Amino acid sequence: MNSAKVNPSGHAPTPAPTASQGPAFPASRYALFFGLAIAGGALDLWSKEAIFRWRGLPGTQDVHWIIEGYFGIETAVNIGAVFGLGAGQGLVFAAISVFAAAAIIAWLFFFKAARSCWLTFALGCITGGIIGNLYDRLGFWWKPGLPDQWQSGVRDWILWQASDQWKWPNFNIADSLLVTGAIMLLVQSFFFPPPPHGEADGNELPGRRAPDEPTEGTKPAAS
Repeated sequence: MNSAKVNPSGHAPTPAPTASQGPAFPASRYALFFGLAIAGGALDLWSKEAIFRWRGLPGTQDVHWIIEGYFGIETAVNIGAVFGLGAGQGLVFAAISVFAAAAIIAWLFFFKAARSCWLTFALGCITGGIIGNLYDRLGFWWKPGLPDQWQSGVRDWILWQASDQWKWPNFNIADSLLVTGAIMLLVQSFFFPPPPHGEADGNELPGRRAPDEPTEGTKPAAS
């Protein structure tokens, strides 16, 4: 006659935990990331095209002030990177942008960083900024007759200054998306650090509980 097996303590054997069959992250993370990236890049390109058509090339019109002396619209072409550094290296920056975008996608969806909604949103903003400025870096907006150095330059149009002596370099919506994403990454690094090694590994989705573990004092199963 067969009988149920018990361990030496008289308790019924604890079933081996099974791996979760659910996805590593919700499918909505794809929509969040690619939606932000595409919408952000499209908004940046549309705004640059509209502003340059309205205000003309750099130097052709005076600043259009929205807040007199502080915030306005002024077209400019940045042939460098941040603050104009690296002038004339547009193709190098374009190559770096392509590499960064590929690394972001791999990090999110291959290494499963998309488990974090915050991180997905931040990297979606950054990718949208990359798309907008990469379009300009590759010279798709440039036309014959424009200065050759503008062929890999980025169109800027937002002017912000504290005074005539304290001016922030002109920027665009793509730059704003890049800065927003970078700030979100810093906030996560300082205020939402990853769990210590050996604790939760982040594979669980919010609200999902791990399988119940036997607790001390569990009554022995009937033999």
